[in-house]
Amino acid sequence: MSYGRTYGGGGSRFGGGSFGPKPVETGKEYDVQVTETSRQGDGIARVQGFVIFVKGAKVGQKAKVKVTNVGARFATAELVAATSEQPQQSESPQ
Repeated sequence: MSYGRTYGGGGSRFGGGSFGPKPVETGKEYDVQVTETSRQGDGIARVQGFVIFVKGAKVGQKAKVKVTNVGARFATAELVAATSEQPQQSESPQ
């Protein structure tokens, strides 16, 4: 899974260095809601606004993921378990 180059390092004109502490850590598991799909077809979830690309996840899934890499602007994770898919919304009688 590759999402382009990350340019970092203090003073770099491409990144400007650190963006502060990240809300996720490599090797840890998180419960997330997949809200979008990336151009590569992977799920996109967020933890405190921080983007996580989840290989094999689908929009609407609630899932447990294990973070495999944390970069300056996003993390990548693998799907540990899909707990559920969000039910289709239907109109309720009034």
